[in-house]
Amino acid sequence: MARAACPRAGRLLWLACLLPFAPAAGAAGAYELHLTSDGPATTGTEVSITASLVAKDNGSLHLPPSTRCRFHWVHAPLLLTGRVDEALSSTVRAVGTVPGDVPVSVWVTAARCGMCRPLARSFLVLPVTEFLVGKLDITQNTSLPQRDSYLTGTPLKISFLLHDPSNFFKAASFLYSWDFGDGVQLLTVDSMVYYNYSAAGTFRVKLEVVAEWAQESPEAGRGTLQKTGTFNAVLRLQETLQGIQVSGPSLIQTFQTMTVTLKFLGSGPLTTCWRLTPECLPLDAGECHPQPVTGTAYNLSHTFRAAGEYCFSIRAENGVSKSQHYHRVQVWPSSTQPAAFAFPCATLLTMTLAFVVYLSVRSSARDKDLVEVADFDFSLLSDKSPEPAPGARRCCGPCCGRPMLDAPAAEYLEVVRETQGLLSPLAKAARTYTV
Repeated sequence: MARAACPRAGRLLWLACLLPFAPAAGAAGAYELHLTSDGPATTGTEVSITASLVAKDNGSLHLPPSTRCRFHWVHAPLLLTGRVDEALSSTVRAVGTVPGDVPVSVWVTAARCGMCRPLARSFLVLPVTEFLVGKLDITQNTSLPQRDSYLTGTPLKISFLLHDPSNFFKAASFLYSWDFGDGVQLLTVDSMVYYNYSAAGTFRVKLEVVAEWAQESPEAGRGTLQKTGTFNAVLRLQETLQGIQVSGPSLIQTFQTMTVTLKFLGSGPLTTCWRLTPECLPLDAGECHPQPVTGTAYNLSHTFRAAGEYCFSIRAENGVSKSQHYHRVQVWPSSTQPAAFAFPCATLLTMTLAFVVYLSVRSSARDKDLVEVADFDFSLLSDKSPEPAPGARRCCGPCCGRPMLDAPAAEYLEVVRETQGLLSPLAKAARTYTV
């Protein structure tokens, strides 16, 4: 089956290259042109660019090498130094003399018809820089889930990888200036160093590379050329979580809020969770709500409403390791319960109401006493006063003064005034009468 498909695909490609008047839409829809390069490139170095013609069905159809097409390149301002054409691919080698992004385009036509419509076309942008091209490679003998995260106390291997596919800098000598971001600097002639960070945190490694080599020219003679480059990498150093320290009371009363301070012996950021249980049991994932912690300390508060023995189960992890700790708390019944406040409030309210009733009754009794005493005196005066003599001037009791009263009535009135006052003393009980 495969042998039958290969000749058929070869015949189709051969017809596409030989028929100059074939429909362009049909030819363009059958093939794709893939471009690859070994850039970016440094000015003066050689770079290779390869174009490959493939079928659009992901290359499942085998295209025989006997089929040939023509590749048309546009690569200025790159200086062409070499070219290799094959049946279905073409590779050019060029040198960039001017820094910048250089567009490179290519299209494919039939081998015997350069003016035919292209079977496929493509392009790419090649970065060309006047500096060295490379990258920093950082490894450690541990594996962490976070990107660019490493452990403190473990040596880091930091290497500089020069990008030089054409082996242009094989005769150059290099000088490396390292800055590890924690105040330590180092100068080496080797592209690899080992460094151990003692403290956790985020650090930026900076490397400056200088390459020098000798070159002879007919005009200037023998001279020294130089290329430089600066490279950076951000590192996040973390410490393993060695434990959790808990600072807080272990004995408390009910209805009191207890605050516990958690101190994590490791670097952040961390994720912690806690659970209050009668017994100290390990916490599994999903048994408590996670709480993110940015630093290395966290305050935990809780109000106990029932007496008993409790245990705080605390778990924390920082992406490097995890730790778990327990803190026991004894809760005693409070000496002052909230229900005890009801009795003083009720007593005070009762006393206030009793005092108001007492004042009201007392005021009523005093008014009644004054009215009865006034009625008794005036009725006595009206009953005991003698009849006036004929021809004498009549006078009523309330209108006459004291000199016009008879002696018995005046004496009786004096006795009443001495024994009964109009206003009773405050200490004297109100007088009552029995009818």
